Formats: sequence, structure tokens, C-alpha cells
Amino acid sequence: MRASSRPSLIKTSRDIRLFRFDRRRIMVVSCDSAGGIGPKTLDRVKVDGRTVGRFTARVALMEALSAGADPICLANTLAVEPEPTGIQIIKGIRDEVRYARLDSRIIMIQSTEKNIPVSQTGVGVTVVGTATSRSLKIGRCRPGDAVVAIGIPHVGDEVMKAEKERKIPDTRDVCGLLSLPFIHEIIPVGSQGILHEALTIAGDSNLRFTLGRDLRLDVTRSAGPATVALCACRPSLLKDVFRSIEKPVNLIGTLN
Repeated sequence: MRASSRPSLIKTSRDIRLFRFDRRRIMVVSCDSAGGIGPKTLDRVKVDGRTVGRFTARVALMEALSAGADPICLANTLAVEPEPTGIQIIKGIRDEVRYARLDSRIIMIQSTEKNIPVSQTGVGVTVVGTATSRSLKIGRCRPGDAVVAIGIPHVGDEVMKAEKERKIPDTRDVCGLLSLPFIHEIIPVGSQGILHEALTIAGDSNLRFTLGRDLRLDVTRSAGPATVALCACRPSLLKDVFRSIEKPVNLIGTLN
């Protein structure tokens, strides 16, 4: 391939990579990993393999979807034996892909550890998607936008309880937000916390983020496996966001 035909990297502060092939076509790559979470002897957080697979895939999918990408490939790299742990993790990944209604569009590949006995779970998921210049939802925030948090930060052993109590967003919530024309931008929140991601979307749009007063959320706390998603919209349409989402919604600040 000639150097002049190589895709160019699109600058973003998000934890994803964007490659422009031409004026219209863009490739989006996202990933997530989990270590010490699973059913094995040395795992610090004890959950079944299906659960760790589902949540790890959820994060990578939410990152790609929120950027406006159409996921086409999911690769999972599992530092566990094929059976029984590997099979259970893969089932969880497939469950999440199916839940996101993407099972007919995503090709999956996987690799497991077949040579060395493993006593602690390690999982990696990478999602590759495609977007167009028009569909890409990065750098779309506008001066005066309100930034709201969908969900409440949870991490570790807290996550499963929060999931059952419907306190955290998922892939369907992201897809629902994307369908609303008044939502300018969405970004999942992980281990770096709400404030970090609010500053990230502000920076991508060359704006400044101002934190609100009397907040009911800890904006510096880890949100673990994307247990919060931020979205930006006009303040006059906040009521529509509250009506559209059946998860906790909190105003955290504004962009200028």
C-alpha cells in the first residue's frame, strides 16, 4: 500500500481511535479489558464467566456506538482456558451483542489460552466499526449545551446490584439516545470518572465545561464498566431526556 493511500488518524481525546479513509468513510476502533474479575481462584471480584463477558463487551460496544459507528467486528482475547471459563465468557459476549440487537451485523472472532494453566481471569474485547462524516458524533457539542449523566457510578461488587436495580445504562440506552435528534453527543464513563469525560467532550468541541452546583453524584468516582453515560443537549430539551430514559438522570454542568 502506498503511503499516500493510508488512512489518516482523526484527533480525539476519547479512549477510541478514528481512521479516515476518504471524505466520507471512517473506521472506529474501541476496546475494553477486565482482569481479576470472574470465577477463578485468584479473582478479586467473584462473578460467573458469562457476566464478565457481557459487561466487557458492553463497554467496548457503548464506546463505538456512542461515537456514531456501526459495529461490524468484535474480537475477544481471553486469557483463560477454552473450557469451561472461555465458553462461558463467549456466551456472555454473545448475549450482549444479541441484547444490543447487533447479532446479525457483527462478525466475532476469539482466542483463548490453550497452553498454560490460568488461575485468574483476563478478558479483552475490541470492536471495529464504520461511520461516515455525517454519522460521527464527536465534536458536535455546542456552546450553552447542558451535560447530563445517565446512571450512577458503580464499580466492582456493586455493579450487579446496580444492574438489577436499573441504575446503570446499557447499549439499548445508548441506541435510544442516538435516535433522539436533539442529543448532540454521548460518551460512556469508565474508571476515570464523570468529570474527566465531561472535559473530554468539551475539548473535542473546543469548549469549556463548567461543573454545576449541588451535585448529587461524585464526579471523580470510577464508574467501572461504563455504569454512567454523559449526553449533551440544549437546556430547553432536558425534560425530553428525562422522559426518554428510565434510568437515573442528573444535570452535572454546562458547556461554553
